[in-house]
Amino acid sequence: MLQAQKRPVHIYMEANPNPNSLKFVVNFMLTDDGISFDYPSSESTENSPLAKELFNFAAVERVFITSNFVTVTKKEEVEWPEIQDFIRNHIKQYLETGKAAVNVVFDKDPLFDESDSETVKKIKGILDEYIRPAVEQDGGAIVFHSFQDGIVKVLLQGSCSGCPSSTVTLKAGIQNLLTRMLPEVKEVQAEGV
Repeated sequence: MLQAQKRPVHIYMEANPNPNSLKFVVNFMLTDDGISFDYPSSESTENSPLAKELFNFAAVERVFITSNFVTVTKKEEVEWPEIQDFIRNHIKQYLETGKAAVNVVFDKDPLFDESDSETVKKIKGILDEYIRPAVEQDGGAIVFHSFQDGIVKVLLQGSCSGCPSSTVTLKAGIQNLLTRMLPEVKEVQAEGV
């Protein structure tokens, strides 16, 4: 009798600027490029059985899934060496079964909308090309929220949520780049941080 083979899963961990978050990088894509899912609580995990299971660890405060990694944010009072191997092994065992990390199918590209103004299309393009890769490298994501009266609003997710350096990243990095590349942008603000 043939047995189903487990999918080979390799995971390594990366620290990031948020000391309470750890990035678990997998050897294959978990979501479509540029698509991210942020789970601030167990109640928000209806489309991710993996995130739901990770919240079974009492130390887990937030789960973020995008491209080829899962960022887990722990409670402040717990130290990473106490839990990181348990979390890594759980993610590995879950993915080895072949189950999807997130169960969502999109009818259209959720990042771009044909009804966007030219300025919004340019903002989204800059965020996607220049900023998203750098933010993902730190275990987070940036998502366009709105543009009005010269103010760009973005959502910072994953390790960026509650990160002590997220304000510096927002103002010194993202705002400087957008205002330099697009004169119609005057300021960048984070929503929900």
